[in-house]
Amino acid sequence: MKTSAATYRAIQSPAPGQLELVQRSAPQPGPGEVLLRVEACGVCGADASDIDNPALQRPRVPGHEVVGRIAALGPGADVNWTIGQRVGVGRLGGHCNACPSCRKGLFNLCSNQPVMGATRDGGYAEMMLALATGLVSIPEELDSAHAAPILCAGIATFNALRKCGAQAGDLVAVLGIGGLGHMALQYARRMGLKVAAIGRGRDIAADALRLGAHVYIDTHEEDAAQRLHAMGGAQALIATVTDTQAISEAMRGLAPQGRTMLLGVGRAPLEVAPGFLVGGERVIAGSMTGTPWETEKALNFSVLAEALPMVETLALERAPDALLRLKSGDAKFRVVLTMEAAREVPQTQHPSTHTN
Repeated sequence: MKTSAATYRAIQSPAPGQLELVQRSAPQPGPGEVLLRVEACGVCGADASDIDNPALQRPRVPGHEVVGRIAALGPGADVNWTIGQRVGVGRLGGHCNACPSCRKGLFNLCSNQPVMGATRDGGYAEMMLALATGLVSIPEELDSAHAAPILCAGIATFNALRKCGAQAGDLVAVLGIGGLGHMALQYARRMGLKVAAIGRGRDIAADALRLGAHVYIDTHEEDAAQRLHAMGGAQALIATVTDTQAISEAMRGLAPQGRTMLLGVGRAPLEVAPGFLVGGERVIAGSMTGTPWETEKALNFSVLAEALPMVETLALERAPDALLRLKSGDAKFRVVLTMEAAREVPQTQHPSTHTN
């Protein structure tokens, strides 16, 4: 399928669990919008949920880890943005600047913003419309394929660590060493924290240690909470998984005044004894990605600290293959769709080994 100047290719979901490659007419940005020529789009577990969701309004283009260049500016778009500038858009597609949360400056909690790939077409496409309020500037030092996952997995873990209350030298546990967890390990180590990685099985142990963990705890072999207590108790637990039972068990390893930061959205409720929270003044909190300004901080920190996602790249038309790799757990650790046909062969890029 070839693309002309007036058309672009997109992967859309026409029905639950289905994807198809289509050609669409190039859109024009409306008030407050920009048109992006997409260079890369990360593949996230939330994409799979969107595609399988029977309530999703269709046809819908998935994708919310989008990096591209501004091709056109709509009326009233922010003067900070220029044609040709490389920008990104994450899960939250732009705040309204009018709701109560926006008036308080809590832009990530805006009640009127679109959710990219769910309520608004996302980045599994060569072009995408986006609200200017949702844009973030991409540092020159980052290529688009590495920048894309930071717009979701990166900012989610970066902000969770910033909000968890742990200080340099404190013990922090990261539960789940996948797309989010492998970023949490790098960020936590580079923030001066003592890092314990918690996973299932030994197959991920070497990667966890190389990414920044001081210790790896295999829940198939030992009780994670007991191990954390033997180390003095964790000041924070960064829970990147949706398995609420695993979270409940790991939480028992928190030190007094420790904090659990929930990133994974599990369906089952957490099981926790009130006395455990009250008696130790422990806290359970959710952390929801971040504002565009916070995302730029995460991107810049990634450059300064050389904390980069490990990515595999696939061409846009191979989006179904990318999702299969994600669901099967074969991906290590993020899959990114690129718009360059020359990159159709999977490639894996690794961050530098942490040796300090």
